Amino acid sequence: MKSNFSLTNTAAGKPERIAPGSTHLQRRQVLKGALGGVATLGLGSLGLSACGGSDAATAVAPTGVEFIGMTATMTDVQRAATFTSASVKISYSDASTKTQALTYNTLFKTGDTLKNGSANVIAGAYYDINGNPIMDTSGATSEPFYSDCPDGNSLISLPNPAVAGVTGNTLFLVTQYEYKTLNNAGVSMYGKLPSPISITTLDQDKTTGALKAVKHFNVDTKPANGLWITCASSLSPWNTHLSSEEYEPDAANIASNTMFQEFSKNLYGSTTAANPYHYGHVPEVTVNPDGTASIVKHYCLGRIARELVEVCPDNKTVLMGDDGTNTGLFMFIADKEKDLSAGSLYVAKWTQTSATAGGAATLTWIKLGSATSAEIKALADTLKASDIVTVKKTDPLDASYTKIAFNGATEWVKFTVGQEKAAAFLESHRYAAVMGGSMEFTKMEGVALNRKDKVAYIAISYIQKSMSDTAGDIQASAISAGATYELKLSTGQKDKAGTAIGSDWVPTVMAAVPALVGEDLAAPDAVGNTANVDKVANPDNLKFSEKLRTLYIGEDSGMHVNNFLWAYNVDTKKLSRILSVPAGAESTGLQAVDKLNGFSYIMSNFQHAGDWTAIHSVVKVGADPLINANWNNKKSAAIGYLNGLPAL
Repeated sequence: MKSNFSLTNTAAGKPERIAPGSTHLQRRQVLKGALGGVATLGLGSLGLSACGGSDAATAVAPTGVEFIGMTATMTDVQRAATFTSASVKISYSDASTKTQALTYNTLFKTGDTLKNGSANVIAGAYYDINGNPIMDTSGATSEPFYSDCPDGNSLISLPNPAVAGVTGNTLFLVTQYEYKTLNNAGVSMYGKLPSPISITTLDQDKTTGALKAVKHFNVDTKPANGLWITCASSLSPWNTHLSSEEYEPDAANIASNTMFQEFSKNLYGSTTAANPYHYGHVPEVTVNPDGTASIVKHYCLGRIARELVEVCPDNKTVLMGDDGTNTGLFMFIADKEKDLSAGSLYVAKWTQTSATAGGAATLTWIKLGSATSAEIKALADTLKASDIVTVKKTDPLDASYTKIAFNGATEWVKFTVGQEKAAAFLESHRYAAVMGGSMEFTKMEGVALNRKDKVAYIAISYIQKSMSDTAGDIQASAISAGATYELKLSTGQKDKAGTAIGSDWVPTVMAAVPALVGEDLAAPDAVGNTANVDKVANPDNLKFSEKLRTLYIGEDSGMHVNNFLWAYNVDTKKLSRILSVPAGAESTGLQAVDKLNGFSYIMSNFQHAGDWTAIHSVVKVGADPLINANWNNKKSAAIGYLNGLPAL
């Protein structure tokens, strides 16, 4: 379905340039038809130059941006779409301003048939270890599985690209697909299929900046033993896509894990062929100039419920999100710049300084070990969980065991003498707890860096359970809507043993950002929201724009009827709602792209539209048929971007 957008502009076809001091705002786009279908609107269609850059006639440069947010009040049509009525007010060097619309553009939908040269491929399709399509045989007819849950994106530019059919600038979009919600029989497929990763060659219009898909290549993940629940991602400073594998399968209890057995069967054709120690690591994708790619999996960054990794400007220090219950704040420091194949792993100790408004603490660090990826991969290939750790669910009344909290439950564990390295890197959660790390975080999601101010941001989607109980190091007040935290990054730090930490980017203070603390409601509002709709609820994806001094926050909320993408200016402290994804969906695939060939973008996907819960009872009747029409009966989702930003 193609979107029908029209934009209300001035008679000259451009948003009006506003004289200094004027408060007039250009009116917004007008919805004419169903939203959320395929579109490739660039700024040329708005009559704008260089994504809002300087006008050639006046030769003045943009100097700043203010986001003008959209209301949370929407129609059923808008609730079923990727919808924005937000805008940006651009300031110029001559003290004038201009306000222009943000627009969301869908590059493709999962399930679409795209081209890989002369061959047709299905976007977001699943493949076994030998590259054969995995079929859904649960319905009346057999058809290929494809994801409704696209997640991490990396928009990449390479020197000397060589892809036929591009008339503008050649760009490459790496997209990973986290999971499939349901099969055709309505049975959950979460975690049962090996996650695909694709490379889409994009044609960037040199005049308007509009992006168009030209080629779609599926990465062969066999060298990485396939991929497990690829969640968020980041673009490395050396221009590679750093993927993730979330909720590492528990090797100590793998025999009873039917989900992992189904994953193994779909990947290898056998319920016992997949090795749990091969999953929970960091895959790295390197794109080639012809639009193909290679992949390698790094085993030495700890095996955790990894949301994503973010590399600091030293090209060595890596901060990570660790999703789940009883998780930790981990840091990896590579031995060499731009090389994640060897280094040291650390876990944080939280010393609380405040329990209110999300809590605050000073952070110190415990070194868990040093290793190469190759040696941990060799251990993963040869060891079983029983070779590394003994786990008891009840107290063995044996002092050689340590009582820990693991994934929301109490365990008693004992590590095998001589297997400390395997313990640190393959049983990272249990080992970090025994070593004294503060393993009490809940739903630790996105990580982003503000390089100028030397701070990091981390999303805690839900402050609950192990973060808000009365045990251990973290005892913050519960906030179901979560919060986004700021971490001060410091130099000259030492670990618990007194050894210098070889990084100038070590987190030392962690506190929630006041404007980014969610607010739970005592009762649902008129639409069904159970958290304040004008504040971020359950932050997940985070990315920071250095040029715009803006933190982008995508929601994964069971408390907002529609999940939103927000823009938070770290200088003015202004929070603006800039995009709504379909009701029941979460905002994913976030990437801030500043001035790529003269254009700026916010990459943004969504997943599982129409995933109805109790909070949707008010809107479901009107929105459900529209979501089915827009998104192939909830089987498809959008991969796309916001534009309308200036290239500062």
